[in-house]
Amino acid sequence: MTYQETVEWMFHQLPMYQLQGASAYKKDLTNTILLLDYLGNPQQNLKCIHVAGTNGKGSTSHLLASILQEAGYKVGLYTSPHLKDFRERIKIIEKDAAVDIAENFVATFITQHLNFFKQNELSFFEMTVGLAFDYFEKAKIDIAIIETGMGGRLDATNVIKPLVSVITNIGLDHTQFLGNTLEAIAFEKAGIIKPNVPIVIGEYTAETKIVFLNKAKQNNAAIYFASDLIMKDYPAALLGNYQIQNKKTVAQTISVLNAKTEFSVTETQVTAGFLNVIRNTKLQGRWQQLLDKPKVICDTAHNPHGLSVVMQQLQNEKFSKLHIVLGLVNDKILTDILSLFPKNAIYYFCKPNLPRGLDATVLQQAALNFELFGKVFPSVQAAYQQALENAAKSDFVYIGGSTFVVAEIL
Repeated sequence: MTYQETVEWMFHQLPMYQLQGASAYKKDLTNTILLLDYLGNPQQNLKCIHVAGTNGKGSTSHLLASILQEAGYKVGLYTSPHLKDFRERIKIIEKDAAVDIAENFVATFITQHLNFFKQNELSFFEMTVGLAFDYFEKAKIDIAIIETGMGGRLDATNVIKPLVSVITNIGLDHTQFLGNTLEAIAFEKAGIIKPNVPIVIGEYTAETKIVFLNKAKQNNAAIYFASDLIMKDYPAALLGNYQIQNKKTVAQTISVLNAKTEFSVTETQVTAGFLNVIRNTKLQGRWQQLLDKPKVICDTAHNPHGLSVVMQQLQNEKFSKLHIVLGLVNDKILTDILSLFPKNAIYYFCKPNLPRGLDATVLQQAALNFELFGKVFPSVQAAYQQALENAAKSDFVYIGGSTFVVAEIL
């Protein structure tokens, strides 16, 4: 198969949570373990940092990769979802460059093991995790940053024994899978805490802290809180105010890595990593400015915890009129999401182009209950173009609500 045929097969023949929702979620690591045994357990030869959390894990993973690259290490980076191309999920970062996994490696891997995948009915995530570990081992990387897909305890990535584990924060998201309380979700995320492996906690509440402390104690894992770190004011290329907490989490993780492992990172390298993260890793979609006049910002925040922080930042912006291009997926609790958005905006409702996308008319009708008014558009691009057409130079255009909405703009 060609690369394009391979990716189409992965997306359309196998259930995948991003596209289909609950049918793709497996509450079991049996298939992942089976696949990795079949591949010779490449993950056992990797030194890793494992990153989980409701929000910020993508930014945190990219910041860690950027800093370690600045320190001279060859870094593997596994994240999800991608914005434009599947290969973004698996990349190697070294020498001022981030290189996505090669098309021919993806096609060869899937073709070579196709019968095994079919016979064992592997999910998209299971195949992708196996692909990433196999690729990183063959590339002889120095260290891998592995981001969980969803949850932690039963996530397909949770087969590694990392050097350090990281949990960025806990918020209400994917509640149909992870539980509908902060404690329940914290329990699932805390599933990445391993025996004798230090754990770094970014943000916590009274409810979640006790979950983390108990799990760390059970595993004899030293626990570190980002809030305990006295951090210098590092410059950063990522503009969102919410990145301040991500930077603290990253700085604490690097501090633990320096103290507990053979890896060595200097303050100068940390500073350079924060400053050069976009260049080093090609990270996109985090309070990313696309235009100046009008100011256009897109952000992948897509749950109440993440959107509440982004909406707070939006309140600090100065503009004549606010235009919001908004699209959601259909598994969100609309009252929790829409209640966060400002009433003093013109809305452009749209549906992200995937089966799980929420119908734009349904979104518009739900928004009326929160006094959010606007028109429905047939596509994300149509909504965006109309917002640009309507916006004066002194206006502000925000695009968001879903990772998939942002992906269609970039």
